[in-house]
Amino acid sequence: MTAVQELLLSRIRDVADYPEPGVMFKDITPLLADPEAFTALTDALADIAVRSGATKIVGLEARGFILGAPVAVRAGLGFIPVRKAGKLPGATLSQAYDLEYGSAEIEVHAEDLNAGDRVLVVDDVLATGGTAEASVQLIRRAGAEVAGLAILMELGFLGGRQRLEPVLSGALLEALITV
Repeated sequence: MTAVQELLLSRIRDVADYPEPGVMFKDITPLLADPEAFTALTDALADIAVRSGATKIVGLEARGFILGAPVAVRAGLGFIPVRKAGKLPGATLSQAYDLEYGSAEIEVHAEDLNAGDRVLVVDDVLATGGTAEASVQLIRRAGAEVAGLAILMELGFLGGRQRLEPVLSGALLEALITV
C-alpha cells in the first residue's frame, strides 16, 4: 500500500449499522475535512484524468460532485454534473437503472457532452456498479467517449468491477483503495 493510500484509508471512518442494521458505512467526510488528505485525493484522481486522456470530468451526484469538481480544476478540464432526475433545468438526456430495491434515473444536460469528448467519471464509491453503468450509457448516448471511471474506494465484495468491465469495453477502471 502506498503512502497516499494509507493516508486516504486512515481518514475514512466506519459507521456501523448505517443506513440500516448490518451495513458498515464508509464515511469520507473526515477525509474531506483534512486538507492534506483531500489534496492527496484530488491530486491522485487528477493524475488518473491526465493519464486517461480525458477532456471532461463527470461527477455523479452527490459525492462525485465534491470529488470531481476539484479534479477537473486541477487537471484543467471541464466539469459536468450527472444529477438525479428532475434536478437540471433545460433539455436533458436521462438514463434509468435498477437498484437493489426499485429503480432510479440520472440526467445530464444534453449540450454539455459532444462527439470528440473523452469523459472520465469520478465518484467516491464503487459498490454494485449500477449508477456507474448508467452514467457510462448516458455519456455514450450523448455521443461522447468514455475514457474511464476513477473511484476513491471500491467495495470489492459487491462485484461492481465485474459488472462494469464488459460495459467499459477496455476503458480505464481505477480505484485508489479497494476494501
